[in-house]
Amino acid sequence: MTDKPIKQPGPDHPITITPTEGRVVVTLGGQVIADSRRALTLQEANYPPVQYVPRADVEMSLLTPTDNATYCPYKGDCGYFSIPSGGERSVNAVWTYEAPYPAVAAIKDHLAFYPSRVDAIEVR
Repeated sequence: MTDKPIKQPGPDHPITITPTEGRVVVTLGGQVIADSRRALTLQEANYPPVQYVPRADVEMSLLTPTDNATYCPYKGDCGYFSIPSGGERSVNAVWTYEAPYPAVAAIKDHLAFYPSRVDAIEVR
C-alpha cells in the first residue's frame, strides 16, 4: 500500500487521452528527437494538451536518464530524461510514467517533452 494520495480523474479534474491526428515531430538543435504517427494527446483539466510519444518512436540514444522524480496523484510516479545535446536548457526535458495509474494506462511506454526545453513539438 502506498502512502501517496491517488486521485481518479473526474468532473473536477478531467483527463482524456486520444490518438493524435497526424504526425508528431520533436526537434532540438537540428536533430529529430522523436517522430511518430502513433502519439497520444493527453488533455488534463485546464492545462495545455501534451503529446505522449511511444518510446519506440523516440531516438533514445539521444536521451540520458536523470535522478529527478516527481509524483502526480492522477498519473503516478514520474521519471525524467535529459537531452545532452541541448545543454543546460534540456536538463529534465523529457518525462515518462513507467507504471501509470489504471485511469491513464495508455501513456505507459510513452514520453512527453517540455516545449520550452526543445526547439519544436510539431503536429503535422
